[in-house]
Amino acid sequence: MEFLERVVADNAAAFAGVTTSLGVRLGLYQAMAGAGALTSDELAEKTGLVERYVREWLAAQVAGAYVVYEPTANTYVLPDEHAAVLADSSLPTYVGGGFTMLKALYGAEEALANAYRNGGGVGWQDFGPELAEGVAAFFKPGYEAVLVQEWLPALDGVEAKLRSGASVADVGCGFGHSTLLMAKAFPQARFHGFDFHAPSIETARRLAKEACLDDRVTFEVAAANDFPGGDYDLVTFFDCLHDLGDPGAAFRRAEQALAVDGRCLVVEPNVSAVPSENINPIGRSFASTSPVLCLPVALAQNGPHALGNHPGPDTLKEIAAEAGLRSWKLAVETFTNRVYDVTR
Repeated sequence: MEFLERVVADNAAAFAGVTTSLGVRLGLYQAMAGAGALTSDELAEKTGLVERYVREWLAAQVAGAYVVYEPTANTYVLPDEHAAVLADSSLPTYVGGGFTMLKALYGAEEALANAYRNGGGVGWQDFGPELAEGVAAFFKPGYEAVLVQEWLPALDGVEAKLRSGASVADVGCGFGHSTLLMAKAFPQARFHGFDFHAPSIETARRLAKEACLDDRVTFEVAAANDFPGGDYDLVTFFDCLHDLGDPGAAFRRAEQALAVDGRCLVVEPNVSAVPSENINPIGRSFASTSPVLCLPVALAQNGPHALGNHPGPDTLKEIAAEAGLRSWKLAVETFTNRVYDVTR
């Protein structure tokens, strides 16, 4: 019965995830943030949505204890602490992007079921556009909180090079959030973002232009194993290496493209290769994403590896060493990520 109760709770959360995604997409949480007590009519007016739907959505939020209901006044409040998690994407506590990925993942269920049967993969481009949007929104707050402040300073000599005008390749850059964060912090350096997903590169170029950084930040469609250029002082892989069908080829290209004293920044999920060590919310989140996203995306590339997102550092270290990157050091560890300093 204890297990049944836990599964029923998980099932309820799975249903509720759709309402949370809608709340993010439709700006409902943002409209409630800092607004105090609102009626369903007031919230509908603020968001331009239909009151009857808003009222039903609010009932679901109350049932999940995301929103507090005041029955006497028939009003609803999104507590400030909850707004920091659901409404403000500039805060490191924001996790709304993880919910907006759900449509793409659930929508690919039939393709995933077929892949499970025949051993094939499901390519990144075969998921809906919400996947790229959700992944970018999910990782951005964390990068904003620690990339410039903690991760880059933890790499030997990298921060000084960036200040003096380094050249950087951000491989698997997606929407370019990581690239642009570094560019804003180090105005003397030049940055080059690469991703095989053309729509993501288009978005990255737009964001660079909007930030007035396109004079020293470029984005190009390129695979991880053949991105152009060379003599990079830094090559970065942000939460993408495990998604590659041939991470060894990506490491080989990085080794070729590095300057003599260049380094790689490799960011991977902080999740264990031992399944029993992942029995916690963060471990479960990553481990659950791997069989429906990371593994099938890698298998779709028909490479020699399909690592999933929890291969363990020893496996990654071995692949890097075979590619000529034999110095592998854990630079920083957070609840969600491990950050490695890698060089020849």
